[in-house]
Amino acid sequence: MAGTRDQVSFLLNGVRHDVPRSVPPTRTLLDYLREDCGLRGTKEGCNEGDCGACTVVVGQLEGEDQVAYRAINACITVVPMVDGMSVVTVEGLRGPNGELHPCQQAMVECHGSQCGFCTPGFVMSMYAAFVELDNPPAASFDDVLAGNLCRCTGYGTIVTAARRMSDKPHPKWDEDRLLGEPAKLRKLSGSDLALDHPDGKFFAPQSIDEFAGLYEQYPQATVLGGATDVGLWVTKQQRTPPVLISIGRVEALKHLLDRTKDNTCIIRAGVTYADASTTLELLWPDLGELIRRVGSVQVRNSGTIGGNIANGSPIGDMPPALIALGASVVLRKGANRRKLQLEDYFISYGKQDRQAGEFVEAIEIPHGEPGDLTLRCYKISKRFDQDISAVCGCLNLRIEDGTVLSARIAFGGMAAIPKRAKAVEAALVGKPWIIATVEAALPAFDADYQPISDMRASAAYRLRVAKNLLVRYFHETTSDAPTRLVGRYAGVVADV
Repeated sequence: MAGTRDQVSFLLNGVRHDVPRSVPPTRTLLDYLREDCGLRGTKEGCNEGDCGACTVVVGQLEGEDQVAYRAINACITVVPMVDGMSVVTVEGLRGPNGELHPCQQAMVECHGSQCGFCTPGFVMSMYAAFVELDNPPAASFDDVLAGNLCRCTGYGTIVTAARRMSDKPHPKWDEDRLLGEPAKLRKLSGSDLALDHPDGKFFAPQSIDEFAGLYEQYPQATVLGGATDVGLWVTKQQRTPPVLISIGRVEALKHLLDRTKDNTCIIRAGVTYADASTTLELLWPDLGELIRRVGSVQVRNSGTIGGNIANGSPIGDMPPALIALGASVVLRKGANRRKLQLEDYFISYGKQDRQAGEFVEAIEIPHGEPGDLTLRCYKISKRFDQDISAVCGCLNLRIEDGTVLSARIAFGGMAAIPKRAKAVEAALVGKPWIIATVEAALPAFDADYQPISDMRASAAYRLRVAKNLLVRYFHETTSDAPTRLVGRYAGVVADV
């Protein structure tokens, strides 16, 4: 690539930091901070993005003078991914004379720390909310802190500390650092990154055409979005992908959702869950609730919807919802594009209709008026927060004058791929929307799905839950429906 750099540079606690060229491109940010930089406040707990002990805050330039700050998991972030960004660790919060930041002071005042191992991660999650949300509402801290685990305190004192923090003024030393970062970050941006290390190559192009060309040149490369999966390959499977191509700097893939005049919602492949959630929640409120249960804040800040589609996991939460909405996927290879229905993209376990060198460019979803309540999404898992679905069911029926005119029903966790319930749909369409119709359609689930038993649920449980969710959908969409639980308990069968 012309005009490229071969060295990773970022701001570390407000100061420019150049990463030695000897550092492998798959070295995690957590290991680099602790072992190379001596910043040991960032802890290793699970090393898979679940516990939050490794939480740091990264800032990325948006436009000329705006920096967006977000909490991420350093343990599943490889060092080159933060090139051109600001990285803040717990050591960077204190004032010039050792003053505690309001996030830290609140934890002291509320006795939010016992053994202290998890405390820096909690503090950094609080700091991200303090900076980005600007006095967040107290109720939001259940979500803000859901990605951080503590074995000592019972969380009550930590949540109290977060609420107290939100009432404290912003210290001048931190404001000064934040105000100075846009100019510093502008000096770090503007060229592509290409690393050629004995352990592997890493590319971070800025243009989509450059990215498409690179992927054609290296069709066996691993495309890196948020690394919420690839990071686990590195930390848990000890894999070293020979070629990584990051989409993190491709602006054409990172644009927020584009609502076109033909009522099509376009999700570019690099759009994160965090960036997509507001618009998707406006269009389909239940989809917004589903997204709020995808991983944690840290995971949603990094993970991309396009990456979830490209991976093709049978238990991914987004594909069932998107299939139920009639979404299409746009695939690109070089300058050539093709579009197919998302349900046709998934072929079998681990296999998708995607050629070598072809990548997911966008997902297109037809939509009507904002606030569509015909789509209902149900994530069934053992925990509310940060858990993989045993079953994810998404139902979208069009009912007029008491008759089912159309039905799109899709489930994850019920087959080797995210799959529509076509036999169930056929049993419903054209029939009156009454409980007798629903009950008559339930046996069709046995024709659509033959789930497996695993650590998350038995096959019998999965099939029973899927049938129950259709019954639940009926009750929620009829006039005599009971009040639906919303907020943190929406979609949790055990709490209904």
